[in-house]
Amino acid sequence: MSKDSPALLTVRDAAERLGVTPRTLKYYEERGLVSPGRSEGRYRLYDEEDLKRFGRILRLRSLGFSLHGVTEMLKRPLESVDGGHRYSQESLQQIRDALAQQVSALDTRIEAMRRELKEAQKLRTELAPDLDYLERRLAGENADVLLEQRRNARAAAAAGPSTKRRKTQDEVAPGAAEPDKSA
Repeated sequence: MSKDSPALLTVRDAAERLGVTPRTLKYYEERGLVSPGRSEGRYRLYDEEDLKRFGRILRLRSLGFSLHGVTEMLKRPLESVDGGHRYSQESLQQIRDALAQQVSALDTRIEAMRRELKEAQKLRTELAPDLDYLERRLAGENADVLLEQRRNARAAAAAGPSTKRRKTQDEVAPGAAEPDKSA
């Protein structure tokens, strides 16, 4: 390496310098936040620009920004202001718009998932009696008795809650008649 070449650090050395684990650096690379160079042997090599970018990521994360927020912020340049660096109003608006768009897309996905969940729950409710019937048949219960119970349950459901309540009271009343099995 010549004297003019920038110093390149290995994952271990870069992590030590930044005060993080090597896995943290690899994770941010996997998320596409940093793209370090590679040696001929395919080892990651970090230069000063990579370290600055990591420093920026770590500062934003320590302030509580999500990785999605950090990703949007890294797309925008910082401006020199009062000896420090800040985002311009335009950059802040672009970051806000990008994050608002992501939130809106997630809201749409959540609503679609709620509809799908509702449909799945309805289907599960419809399948449960079928499964119960088959399990009881496999356990040796009489098919005619089970089918009669299903017919009665379906009739009670169609009649509404008041009929169900009355039928339940009739069934527990002393001397209640046996259901007609000839149907």
